[in-house]
Amino acid sequence: MARGTTVIYISHRLAELRQIAQRVTVLRDGKVRGVARVDEISDAELLKLIVGRALVSAFPPKPQTRTEEIEFLVEGLSGDKFHDVSFACPRGEILGIAGVAGNGQSELMRALAGLQPAHGAMRLKGRKISSLGLLGQAAFMPSDRHTEGLAGSLTVRENATFAALDKFVSHGILSRREEERQVRRTFQSLAVKTAGLESPILSLSGGNQQKVVMARALLSAPQLIVADEPTQGVDVGARFEIYRILREVSNSGTPVIVNSSDAAELEGLCDQVVVMSRGRVAATLRGEDVAEAKIVAAAVHAETHIADRARGAGLASGSGGFRHFLQSDNAPTVPLALVTFLLGLYVFSQNANFFSAFNISNILMLTTALGFIAIGQTIAVLMGGIDLSVGPLAGFLVVVASFFINEDKSASTIAAGFALMFVGALVVGAVNGLLIRFANFTAIAATLATYIGLQGMSFLLRDGPGGYIDSGVVSVLSWQAGPIPVAFVALVAFALFGEFALRRTRPGWQLRAAGSEEGAARRVGIRVDRTFVAGYVASSLMTAFGAIMLMVQIGVGDPRQGASYTLSSITAVVLGGTSLRGGRGTFIGTVLGAVLLTEVLNAVSFLNLTETYQYVFQGSLILVAALIYSFVRRRAPA
Repeated sequence: MARGTTVIYISHRLAELRQIAQRVTVLRDGKVRGVARVDEISDAELLKLIVGRALVSAFPPKPQTRTEEIEFLVEGLSGDKFHDVSFACPRGEILGIAGVAGNGQSELMRALAGLQPAHGAMRLKGRKISSLGLLGQAAFMPSDRHTEGLAGSLTVRENATFAALDKFVSHGILSRREEERQVRRTFQSLAVKTAGLESPILSLSGGNQQKVVMARALLSAPQLIVADEPTQGVDVGARFEIYRILREVSNSGTPVIVNSSDAAELEGLCDQVVVMSRGRVAATLRGEDVAEAKIVAAAVHAETHIADRARGAGLASGSGGFRHFLQSDNAPTVPLALVTFLLGLYVFSQNANFFSAFNISNILMLTTALGFIAIGQTIAVLMGGIDLSVGPLAGFLVVVASFFINEDKSASTIAAGFALMFVGALVVGAVNGLLIRFANFTAIAATLATYIGLQGMSFLLRDGPGGYIDSGVVSVLSWQAGPIPVAFVALVAFALFGEFALRRTRPGWQLRAAGSEEGAARRVGIRVDRTFVAGYVASSLMTAFGAIMLMVQIGVGDPRQGASYTLSSITAVVLGGTSLRGGRGTFIGTVLGAVLLTEVLNAVSFLNLTETYQYVFQGSLILVAALIYSFVRRRAPA
């Protein structure tokens, strides 16, 4: 802004507007309701423009007297990310949960709603109750209404009633008339604005969607209301209605617990506030102590104290770096390398020839072809997709090469053969990317179609093995320094360069961002479609390098070769710890996964086992890798 750039800032919070903006425009129901300079309009006038009427108060009045009747009691409650939480919620009071985000508040709220296990003593309306029992007694209002609060394909009515259908049943038959009657009555009390009960839920504004979530909670007639960030992303008018309903529910005798990151909201709405830090209760504020300044101070001071203590402990124990490593994408490579080493030792103990120079060279050469193809697969998986065509593409490229890279061909013809391999890979990658991004194919459908097409083209070119590869080319590409093939060194170099590009370059960041959250990536200016197409082209080009090494291994154009590399490449990617959900992964892990997979297949023959064990071991490796990856991610500190 200081450089003359115009900034449009959208917010429901008036305090933010006064800190940031010079001019404010109020929109309501899709129309401009007013424009003014921020320093020339009062909060009351802004609220009137936003809501369409004057609000007497932003918050409903709190009860003047405090009762001793406890409606909900929690003692020593512990669970995932929170420990030893205790509080008492008297009748007619709203209890707030506060603290710096990520200190166990959301996990506590889910436990109080019975959505995740917890242990400790709880009493609801005088009766002892477990966390599982709360599932049928508590109504939960999630912080993310789109992910957890709403079913986007259902109507407004269906979203309001699907948790309370038993309330409209007579003799086992659902009464639509009674359902609609109660929904209309609840909507009227909540001032829900909708074109009709059968309107799509996503056609409502954010505030009205949140009111539907609240309506569902009320229609289920709960014994406890658990509201996690109930006013997140809603306008001021909707906030007022939500505050009013929560207060009315509390006054009627139903305990209400609210988690909010807005200390001013907790001050105006709640009768007592529990401040959390590092999963524990740092302070409990009541009466006049429920003030924004004291809530923030309690959260910040507790956070600083405990963070300093934890940091000191980390420095003393040297665990800080280890914890940071557990959070990194390369964490799964350590157990993977360890398993590879231990497996080698075991097979060597059974057969001393396993560590011979010839066998090490053989394992690494076989790894090279799989490793290049698996690196290409990793690129696709990092984008949240998959490339089923890599195996048949490798086989097809070898078949193409078998017409050019032969003993009787000139150097220019051989060079043309290599060029055609990469051109073919580029075309296939572009086709995959364009089908996925512009023809609305899923990654599986697009690459499966390419898989079938490439396999068919391979058999059209050759119905059987033929076209022996030039021995001079094979000799150069299989050259080795001691037992280490130079091609394997090139594979490691590619992996290291790819790792650097993934972490340190703009294309790498864009690739991971698009795979992590496409919508967010698009909003920050990343050309997502171009990134995906380029990613699939890169995947196919890496497969071309793998095809060259496959050509060296088999020495002939064979249409039956290559297809098995699709499953093997996916296995190597999973073993390496790359997330199948996209955005997180490592090329180093993929290469280690390829080494381990090749070692396992090699070990089967050295241990005189049948071919069946190859599939058993591959399946077991995938299962173990998935468990390790899940464990590491779960244990990594937030």
